[in-house]
Amino acid sequence: MGKGASRKSFMSKKEKYRGKDFIRQMIHHDIDSGINDGRLATRFPPEPNGYLHIGHALSICINFGIAKEFDAPCYLRFDDTNPAKESEEYVNSIMEDVKWLGFDWGNNLAHASDYFGSIHELALELIEKDLAYVDSQTSEELKNTRGTLNTPGTKSPYRDRSIAENLGLFERMKNGEFENGEHVLRAKIDMSSPNINLRDPIIYRILHMDHQKTGEEWCIYPMYDFAHTLSDALEGTTHSLCTLEFEDHRPLYEWFLDNLSLPTKPRQIEFSRLNVEHTITSKRKLAELIDSGHVEGWDDPRMPTISGLRKRGYPASAIREFCRRVGITKKDKSIEMSLLESTVREQLDASCNRAMAILKPLKITIKNYPEGETEILEAKNHPKNEEMGSRELPFSQNILIEKDDFMENPDKDFFRLSPGSEVRLRYAYIIKCEEVIKNENDEIVELICSYDPDTKSGSGTSTKKVKSAIHWVSENHSIGGKVNLFETLYTDQNPKSDSPLNPDSIIELDQPAYEQSLSKAKIGSRFQFERNGYFIVDQIEGDELIFNRIVTLKDTWAKIQKKKK
Repeated sequence: MGKGASRKSFMSKKEKYRGKDFIRQMIHHDIDSGINDGRLATRFPPEPNGYLHIGHALSICINFGIAKEFDAPCYLRFDDTNPAKESEEYVNSIMEDVKWLGFDWGNNLAHASDYFGSIHELALELIEKDLAYVDSQTSEELKNTRGTLNTPGTKSPYRDRSIAENLGLFERMKNGEFENGEHVLRAKIDMSSPNINLRDPIIYRILHMDHQKTGEEWCIYPMYDFAHTLSDALEGTTHSLCTLEFEDHRPLYEWFLDNLSLPTKPRQIEFSRLNVEHTITSKRKLAELIDSGHVEGWDDPRMPTISGLRKRGYPASAIREFCRRVGITKKDKSIEMSLLESTVREQLDASCNRAMAILKPLKITIKNYPEGETEILEAKNHPKNEEMGSRELPFSQNILIEKDDFMENPDKDFFRLSPGSEVRLRYAYIIKCEEVIKNENDEIVELICSYDPDTKSGSGTSTKKVKSAIHWVSENHSIGGKVNLFETLYTDQNPKSDSPLNPDSIIELDQPAYEQSLSKAKIGSRFQFERNGYFIVDQIEGDELIFNRIVTLKDTWAKIQKKKK
């Protein structure tokens, strides 16, 4: 009887966890086991030393998403331990990005600097337990005695200072009596450990620099690993969810928790970081791109930053869905750009109004259409959603089409406009090319065409069929502006820090022609330009609209990779 009940209990738990990723399985187990009183609290702890990137988006979605599922708090905590590289600009940008992604920290906003007083007291506790000491070696000496992956470190000559001497020196460090680098406080662990992170790591250093939040209050600052661990424990975090790069730091994380008097003992769980092909997410490298003038700033639409993706026109819902599809694993992986772009397309397809825009115009004069006459045609704003309504399209004798929609000497697979051929103008008529006009450089500058008035779209009066339909804009009713076409910053699939930049990462088109209805567009409005892709209004300068291309209509990456083979 007892064995049966036990097996039933085991099976019910197994069933409860079925289909969940390993992080959620662990959390369910910990809650069911009563660890940390059965509570859950997560945190997203960025360092405010740069803008967030696509990799951070996965961590945001995991930490805030899991907390939301369990109706638990998720802290947004800034691990602001290095005032030399941190600023309020970065703090504000991070808060904006998290909100834009659709997450709310409520009253759970914190900074590691909020705990500086408590962290200092805990450092004193380590000294009093003879588990920390003040080291007076130079930075070069510290580096040389740390050892390598294959050789153990060498004990500091200051490692056996008395507790009283360490307390006195640490107090003088705090009082500003020493210069930067003159002393550091180190945890006393094991200089022969195979894990270099446990070889008496530095936990405090002297830095005479104002902090963006605490001002001149401190001239000693805790190191990241020390402050990060203690901040987790002090604010009540139960699960520290972080990327695999912190896996080797977990023994140090746990050493601090085991040797200090803390209210909570969080559990660190690592997952693979999100890497997207053709991108680099190192904050240092991204900052170099800005400093060297290769990009215009952290929010340049070519940057893999969240602010850059937002300016490019990616919707927050697409980023969240992309992170869901990537999933949570323990194995490092590089995600294809096509998966990100296809996710963006799916999100935009249902929500974007359609419009017509000519990016590289070629003029057409319809010789048999009444000169000076304007006809108003009707076009659906979305082919699958009647509720999105329709718009008016002016049609006249002079129209503009894409240069790529005409070929003077077409091959057999070209079904658009060519000399003597017919094509349908979307929502309008069938036209036939009668004459090609060129300039003195033998460049095509205009086409003379005729139209069949009985082939008006939707009239039902003609049975004539053509193999292709192209988009167009009435020249006299068009709106001007600019279009920015973006590609990735790197052509290399898995770029390194020294990989060459893509010279075609941005192409600026300065002669587009937009249909008249776009005169009502607002900054931030997204549209599908029929047959061209998805675009967002980036700026409005007088009567001109500046659009950024968000993504093409089809997967261009498959074609690019095929050409390389």
